[in-house]
Amino acid sequence: MLSMLPSRTIFYRSYRKVKGFSNKKGLLYNHQNGLALTAANINRSSSSTSQHQWTQSYIHEASSVKLKGITVGKLFQEQVEKTPDKEAFIFYTEKIRKTFSQFLEECDQLAAGFYCLGVQRGDRLGIWGPNTYEWLLTKFAAFRSGIILVNINPAYKKNELEYAINKVELKAIVIAESLPKQDFYDHIFQLAPELETATPGDLNAKNVPSLKTVILMGETRKPGTFLFNDVVQAGTTKARQYILDIQNKIQFDDPVNIQFTSGTTGSSKGATLSHYNIINNSYFVGLRLAYDKTETRICTPVPLYHAFGSIIGSLMMLTHGSTCVFPSKMFNARTALKAVEAEKCTSLYGVPTMFIDMLNEADNNQYDLTSLHTGIMGGSPCPVVTMTNVVTKLHMPKVVVCYGSTETSPVTFQGRMDDSVETRCTTIGQTSCHNEVKVVNENGEIVPLGEPGELLTRGYTTMLGYWNDPQRTAEVISSDRWYRTGDMAVLDEQGYGRIIGRYKDMIIRGGENIYPTEIENLLYKHPKVRDIQVVGVPDERMGEEICACVQLHDGMECSEQELKDYCLQNLSKYKQPRYVLFMDSYPLTATGKIQKYKIREMAKFILKLDTDTF
Repeated sequence: MLSMLPSRTIFYRSYRKVKGFSNKKGLLYNHQNGLALTAANINRSSSSTSQHQWTQSYIHEASSVKLKGITVGKLFQEQVEKTPDKEAFIFYTEKIRKTFSQFLEECDQLAAGFYCLGVQRGDRLGIWGPNTYEWLLTKFAAFRSGIILVNINPAYKKNELEYAINKVELKAIVIAESLPKQDFYDHIFQLAPELETATPGDLNAKNVPSLKTVILMGETRKPGTFLFNDVVQAGTTKARQYILDIQNKIQFDDPVNIQFTSGTTGSSKGATLSHYNIINNSYFVGLRLAYDKTETRICTPVPLYHAFGSIIGSLMMLTHGSTCVFPSKMFNARTALKAVEAEKCTSLYGVPTMFIDMLNEADNNQYDLTSLHTGIMGGSPCPVVTMTNVVTKLHMPKVVVCYGSTETSPVTFQGRMDDSVETRCTTIGQTSCHNEVKVVNENGEIVPLGEPGELLTRGYTTMLGYWNDPQRTAEVISSDRWYRTGDMAVLDEQGYGRIIGRYKDMIIRGGENIYPTEIENLLYKHPKVRDIQVVGVPDERMGEEICACVQLHDGMECSEQELKDYCLQNLSKYKQPRYVLFMDSYPLTATGKIQKYKIREMAKFILKLDTDTF
C-alpha cells in the first residue's frame, strides 16, 4: 500500500506564458502549493509564487502512481495472501460474513461448477436479482473463470429481459427468488415456456435461443432449472484445477463485465468493461478517499447490478482490502443505518435520494454513526441542504461527490475530502487520475476556460465498446478514443467541473439514468396517443421525475391513470411517469422542430414546480 496519496498534478495543453517558466509542450500545475512547475521541477520545492494561468478547457490529471495491469482473479489471490483471515464482507440481514480466504475458496468452487455445466471462458452469464450473497459469489466466480458477467436490473420486465438476453447471447443466467411484485422465474418462463419439459442445462427456447442454463437461488425447485447449490456441488477437483490454471491465461484487457445502459433510440446498450477498466477505477477512487491509509468498512446500500455498487463498492475488497457491508437486499434507510452502527462502518455510499431517506430516518431515531467519516454521493446533483445534513447529522465531514457513467467504468471526476459543502454541491469534483477531459463546441473545438460545451473524457476508464454494436459505439467513442458524455459542462480555474445541462435528453431519477425515447416509443403504441414528449421535471427527493406530455388522436378520451397503467405493464417501475399532461400542441422552432426545453418549462409551470424552493 502507498504511504501517501500522489501529489495533485494536472497537465494542460494550452496556456498563457507563466512568469519564470516556458515549455511549448505544456506545463504542470500543483494544486497543493498553487505553483506552476516544469516536469523537471515537479518533485522539488520552489519559492516561486507565480500563479498558473491557462486558456483552454483541457485537463490531464497526471499521477506518479502507476496503473495496475492485473486481472480480478489474480488481484483476488494477492489480497488473500495479504489478509486471509480478514472479513471481506457482511450481508447484514442475511447474517452472512466471510473472510477473504473463505470467499476465494467458495468462488473457485462455484467457478468449477460453472465449468462443469459448460459455462466457460468468454461465455456470457447473466445475474438477475437484488443484493444477496449469491449475487456477489456469482460475480467473482465468473471473473475468476474468464466468464463475462452480465448485470441485469432486477426491475426489468419481460420485454426488457428478452432484449438483454438476446443482445449479448446469454448462455446461462442466475436468478433470484421472488421479490414483491417481481417473480423472476415467471418472467423467464414467459419467455421460455420450453422450461416446463427441458432438461436442466439443455434449454432450447424459441424466443431466447442462446440461453441454455437457468440457475435458481434459494431451495425451491422449478422445471428446467438447476438450484444454485447444485452448481456449487457440481465442481470437481479437476475443474478446480482448471480454474487455478486459467488465471495465467486470462488477460487484463479481456472483457469481464457487461452493464446495460438506457439507449437514446429506445433500446439498451451493453457497455463492455475490462479487468483493466474496473480495477483501476476502483483503485484510484479509493486512493482519493485515503482507503490505503486506514482500515475501511464500507456500507454499500446501492444496488450491485449498478456500476456504483459493483465497482466502486464491492471491488474495493480487492483493490484496497476494504470490508464491504451490504445492509439489505433492496435499499431500506433504517436497515442501512442499523448496519452502519452495528458494523462500525467508516464509509457510506448512496445517491442523494438514499441520503435524504437516511437523514429522515436519522431524525426520527437514534443511531450511533460516529464511526463514519467519509463516503460517496453520486448519481445526480445534491441539494445544498442535503449535503450539509449529511456532513453533520450522518457524521460524514469527508464525504465526496463522484461523476461518470457506466461507459467510463464509471468515475471520471471526483471531489476532494477537504472540499467545501458548496463545492460538493455545485461541482462534480476534479478529474480522476490518469484521465483527460476537454470541453468542446459543436464543431469539436476546445472552448476557452469557463465557457460551456460538451464534456469529453479519455483514458483507461473508457469502455471497450457496446457489445455487438459498433455503430452506436462509434457514436460515442471517436477513433482517437474520446468518449462523448452528452453532458454540457464548464471547467473552472481549479480544474473542477460543473454540469450545466445535457445535450442528451436523459433524465436522472434517484440516480437511475432514464432516456425519454424508450418511454416515448412505448406510448406511441397506445391506440389513443397521437404524439408524446417525455421530459424531466424537478423533484425535491428524486432529483428529477418523469413527465409525459401527451397529444391524443382527435375525438379520443384518455385518463392519466390509463396511460400510467399501460406503462406499468411494459416498463420497470423506475421508468414510470409520475405526471401525465395532455397538450393540444408543442412549442416548435421556425423549422418545425419540437423545443423540448420549452416543454419542460411549460410542464414545470403547469405542475407548479419551482426549483428555487428545492
